Amino acid sequence: MDNNKQLRCPHCNSSDIIPCDNGKLKCRYCSFEFEDKVLEGINIDPKVLNDHYRGLSTYEIDDKDIVTYKCYNCGAEVVLNIKDTDYRCHWCHSVLSSSNKIDNGYSPDMILPFKISKEDARRKMEKFVKKRRMFANRKFKKAFKKDNIMGVYFPYMVVDFNCHAFYSGEGEIQLKKYSYGRSENSVTYYDANVYKVIREFDISISDFVIEANSQRLDSYNKGATNNIINSILPFDTENCVKFKSNYLIGYSSEKRDLSAEDLEDAVEKRLKDIIRLEASMDAKQYDRGVNWEKEELDVKGSQWLSAYLPVWLYSYEVKRWKKKTIHFIAVNGRTGEIMGSIPIAKILLLFISTVAELLAIAFFIEYIYFSLYPEKITFISSLLVFLLLLIGPAIYKTINYFYRNNSAKHKYEKETKNEISNLVKTDEFKYKREGLTTEKIFGCNTDILKGEYIRIKK
Repeated sequence: MDNNKQLRCPHCNSSDIIPCDNGKLKCRYCSFEFEDKVLEGINIDPKVLNDHYRGLSTYEIDDKDIVTYKCYNCGAEVVLNIKDTDYRCHWCHSVLSSSNKIDNGYSPDMILPFKISKEDARRKMEKFVKKRRMFANRKFKKAFKKDNIMGVYFPYMVVDFNCHAFYSGEGEIQLKKYSYGRSENSVTYYDANVYKVIREFDISISDFVIEANSQRLDSYNKGATNNIINSILPFDTENCVKFKSNYLIGYSSEKRDLSAEDLEDAVEKRLKDIIRLEASMDAKQYDRGVNWEKEELDVKGSQWLSAYLPVWLYSYEVKRWKKKTIHFIAVNGRTGEIMGSIPIAKILLLFISTVAELLAIAFFIEYIYFSLYPEKITFISSLLVFLLLLIGPAIYKTINYFYRNNSAKHKYEKETKNEISNLVKTDEFKYKREGLTTEKIFGCNTDILKGEYIRIKK
């Protein structure tokens, strides 16, 4: 390998090396295929980490073999190998101009080569779109084609942790549930045993992945569709190889604009979520939940490495009332996991929802005011018929949810590899509570809400 991170063929020593769809590299001079070695240190056991290590490229580093172009149409910064000839933006497909070339300044510590071919990605995308063709935007259906599917390397940080955690609080186990009063005005009460709960343990976390681009890390923009890319995680990052610019030939990539320092707060927040989930999973016997009152976390060691991870990406821009929205279909370039946001034919969806709502209103009027057997109309039957009036909004919301997938995301709390050791448990009975009016313990912070744990307020 040259000092400028260019590979040479082990068979003929040529530097004309390109990536293959199967994750291997190929010499264009002698057609010899070979596989790069997994990056040394990437598969380290986090339990041995007793200090904080950061790869050189988690900061800033210059690489003369890759260049960055700023897209004049959408403003994205696209990173390419200087040997590439197809200069297109992977977000909006606009042709990139050399006059918009800017200093690059960044390259990662490691890269995970593509394993899923473009043809396989295309088939997965076509199958995904086919299930959603009925209400899909008409122009989108006509425009969808293979040429607009691009292989993109996105920037991430891959982090390993060695931690010690301590949690203490109160947990409740339900003894009895009972009600007083008439059915329509009854009040439900609970009796429960209260316990002092302590969980103390060591935990090692491997290959935690977080976006190293500020736009995709932003999960508060409800109008954005970039959650689609986040949802196809995790990657098999244990197979990453040392970064060489050869892997970018034929692919696009995105510029990293966040360093390890920039990501410290976001990583710490997610790290606590992962560990709190493990503590709570070991306290599942408390069916009324646990109120963790004290949380202590000691990060004894960590390792940070920057990485390029592979995604097959299809993007489509929709303009409505001078507002642009880019929809994506993304396929994990290693596992084949797919997720997408399909633009909807709004007028058709509104028409179907309105027709369904008008039919529901007509049925409601017929049932309430023109029934042949009014004596058979009960409160329950009237309520069920009344609920039919929600069918229009329900159809609109359900179809919009199915096409947009705006809640799709990587469940890092459950999907990040970790291992607990040296677990110390305390479950000490304190007293009995009677006449409780809430279904869960007051201050419960172990319930899963929309895939996330409720945050502890310190």
